Amino acid sequence: MSADRPLKVALFGSGRIGQVHARNILANPGLELVAIADPFIDGAQALAAGTNAAAVATADEVFAIDGLDAVIIGSPTSTHVDLISRAAAHGVAALCEKPIDLDLDRVLACRDSLRGSETPLMLGFNRRFDPNFAAVQSRVAAGEIGKLEQLTIISRDPAPAPAAYIASSGGIFRDQSIHDLDMARFFVPEIIEVSATGSNLFCDYIEEAGDFDSVVITLRGRNGEQITIINSRHSAFGHDQRLEAFGSEGMLTAGNLTPTSVRKFTAAGAEEADPYLNFFLERYAEAYRSELDSFASAVRSGTACSPGFDDGLQALLLANAAEESARSGRVVKIGQA
Repeated sequence: MSADRPLKVALFGSGRIGQVHARNILANPGLELVAIADPFIDGAQALAAGTNAAAVATADEVFAIDGLDAVIIGSPTSTHVDLISRAAAHGVAALCEKPIDLDLDRVLACRDSLRGSETPLMLGFNRRFDPNFAAVQSRVAAGEIGKLEQLTIISRDPAPAPAAYIASSGGIFRDQSIHDLDMARFFVPEIIEVSATGSNLFCDYIEEAGDFDSVVITLRGRNGEQITIINSRHSAFGHDQRLEAFGSEGMLTAGNLTPTSVRKFTAAGAEEADPYLNFFLERYAEAYRSELDSFASAVRSGTACSPGFDDGLQALLLANAAEESARSGRVVKIGQA
């Protein structure tokens, strides 16, 4: 593929995540946003306003675009399998937000339909591209702290999502925890055992939906690595995103981010700092940009994307196992799907 022309990219979904991807595509000189698709055409038109992108309502219109190179799928989860399959059938690369689907059987059927396809497909586990988390992972992989023994991942949202979102989210394990389960596999690809507990501590409508608002997940890797994931749907002090890797020869950590590194020292207190970034779109803004860069590079070179389809499948398997463990009180062994 010629590096002299921008890649033609279409976007599915004009909601919150679609708006992030649209801004990043428009800011990237190597990409051209040619279409925004959403059955709620007003949203597509509003997002396309002031750009050269067409606003369309259907996938048929997207895949009819001449010379289309790639699509970004930021539409509802229920559309992901169909759009992934159609992109592959048209030889169009795809970057799809997580999860592939909430139903494991649909994901497995999609995998089977994609066998033999060489069309690039990336799963939107953008936290792998966060510069802080990525730096810790690469340094662990390089042996900087010896053998990895324990990994702790803390991920707390600033506030619960609205009740309507919770009702269709697939539950905390498939919605929120799935990012951290993928992060666990980023460090320890082979997970053999999952245990989890869930509680309802502060949100009535989450409990009424049959979901948990707070969970703790423990994983065990093939070589005995211990991984702890702590999730909550709220955090009074902002988006709490931390990671600690403990090894035989030391430890690496990545902490929360603030808008500036300025610290205030007075008689009232020491090291008073700015509040933590309060939303995932702010906290992971750089990760989304780096994810898009990696995807574009893979499309140009025709190489496999990472994270790919199997990473999405494995994260869903772990999320399902965590749900099963939390409901049953049993440890769940992880086999191959």
